[in-house]
Amino acid sequence: MSNGLKIFLCILLGLGLIFGGITVANILNEQAMNKYIDTFSKVDIEDQLTPEYDENGVAYFTTDGDFKVLHLTDVHITGGVFSAKNDKKAINAVAAMITEEKPDLVVVSGDISFAVPWAGTLNNRYAHSMFIRLMENLGVYWTAAFGNHDSEVYNFYGRSAVADMYNNPELDYCLFDKGDENIFGEGDHVINVKNTQGLISKSFIMMDTNSYTWEDPLGIFWIYDNIHDDQIEWYENTIKDLNAYNTSLLYSIPESERPEDIENYTTVQSLLFIHIPLMEVRNAYNEYLSAGEKNTENVKYIEGKVGESDPYVYCSEDEEEMFETMLSLGSTKAMFYGHDHLNNIVLDYKGIILSYGYSIDYFAYSDIDKIGSQRGCTVINCAPDTSFEIIHENYYQDKYVSLYEKEVVDMTN
Repeated sequence: MSNGLKIFLCILLGLGLIFGGITVANILNEQAMNKYIDTFSKVDIEDQLTPEYDENGVAYFTTDGDFKVLHLTDVHITGGVFSAKNDKKAINAVAAMITEEKPDLVVVSGDISFAVPWAGTLNNRYAHSMFIRLMENLGVYWTAAFGNHDSEVYNFYGRSAVADMYNNPELDYCLFDKGDENIFGEGDHVINVKNTQGLISKSFIMMDTNSYTWEDPLGIFWIYDNIHDDQIEWYENTIKDLNAYNTSLLYSIPESERPEDIENYTTVQSLLFIHIPLMEVRNAYNEYLSAGEKNTENVKYIEGKVGESDPYVYCSEDEEEMFETMLSLGSTKAMFYGHDHLNNIVLDYKGIILSYGYSIDYFAYSDIDKIGSQRGCTVINCAPDTSFEIIHENYYQDKYVSLYEKEVVDMTN
């Protein structure tokens, strides 16, 4: 055997031992993380609402009272042995905010997983399984819209396989639906709130903004995909079907018993949850900047700030018709998203509220675990008259009492 071959075999053996050791370490880490997750108990929600399913398999809640949604985004659990400490922080933060807010529904707008080489694993099942386990232990109803990191091309599980994890009928509290297999993306689905007359007072629409384009499959150059044409057609048909359902039911109700402002029912009031912001978010912010950070005819500042560097909003560069479709249908009154972890600005653009969510991320950005002004949740209080209120909440408030000690962070950034 030549010396060159011996060296080559030794390198192969060394690499095998390294990767084998990391694999074993990740298996042990998953077991340890599951024990950690199992220390979190069910949230005590008085008179917790329980969803039902209509004849089309769409989940809905029934109430004549307020309905609280908690929007979380960019949890970025890695599931790897090299980032277990930060994964625990993320899990602790999620549990603390849900436990305090006691929402009727939690919507996570993507990037639950961040299985990357420097975390020690490419197996995104670890992260997704951990998060599912946490949410089921907390016992709140929840769903998700996927982000670009939930299934990287180098991850073990593709988008459809990840969707199967969430669409598991054995889960008690997850309301995720894979959606129509004939259209692009995974998990375009709807959850409704109805009053006791059966009228839809609010519809929550989750859509997949997909990942990267074929030009940049690894996401190295941040060339993002967007919502595809067939998904937009699905959205339009969904809104029209919801409107038709409400209109038919509305006029079967005696006139004296119909709600006021019936136009809010004949055009169902909806909220959209996605991961990657649409191009219109960038357009709106650029218009606001160009006006000297003052309101314009199209843009009204509501709250928050932009912490990302130029181009500030990291969206797809491709034009699509999603926002124009939303405007034409008049149903969706607000859009919630994440992706840009240091942005939490909220704008009104052409009558639709554009709302970044506070991120959870402790790992994806350099030293982001040491800063805290961007970490938290969004509370959306939906009233029975179809109106709603958006409140951004920072995690480091005293009201969020965590099971484990909160980390010390810089709140000045």
